Amino acid sequence: MRQRWVFLLAGLAMCGLTAAVPSITTPGTTPGTTPGAPLALMAGRTPIHSPEGVLVENTFYLTQGIEVAQQLLPTAKGVAFRPGYLAVGVRVDQGGRLYGKPERLGTYVAPVRLCTGPACREEQVTLVVLGNVPWEPRELTFPGRAGAPLDGEIGVNGGPPGVVPTFTVTDYAKLPEGVSIGPDGHVGGVPRAAGISEVPVRICVAGNCAGVVVRLIVV
Repeated sequence: MRQRWVFLLAGLAMCGLTAAVPSITTPGTTPGTTPGAPLALMAGRTPIHSPEGVLVENTFYLTQGIEVAQQLLPTAKGVAFRPGYLAVGVRVDQGGRLYGKPERLGTYVAPVRLCTGPACREEQVTLVVLGNVPWEPRELTFPGRAGAPLDGEIGVNGGPPGVVPTFTVTDYAKLPEGVSIGPDGHVGGVPRAAGISEVPVRICVAGNCAGVVVRLIVV
């Protein structure tokens, strides 16, 4: 009888000890991690977080046979790129600069590897290589009156269909006070004084770029 009581008391002691000590591991998790934690965190790395992507722009229109002058712009600081090929004749360097001459028409989707310290991720970049279709500016002279709003547009004729041209003022000091030329080619603002201004503007259509002079005649 005494022996039965000894075994009964030992069993009760073991049950109490099991309830007092928490479980060391949970099925489906790794010790020291939270269930569902990203692998990068498990490895002691901090991944690049961005639900909208890590590049400001990931689609670029290029022209066959014309030197590329584009830049990948990350949304975070301290991002480095892994150099590599993106399309036939086009590469990306460590700073995110696209360079080379596209050799073949087509649409190329290639992964670009971005790293912040030891953490890296891939972002898909699309390069659309188009044929060399000639284009010309539609309007380069805009008259106006001092104190009255300007409302004009440079625009282009020709070029590949569906491609939006971009316009960049290369010398802002030449713009008359109160006037602006936007990246969409819109000429606006309210000139504050009369005069004639010649403003250098760079127009690009699918990477096919040319410099023009926009003349503003304010009376």
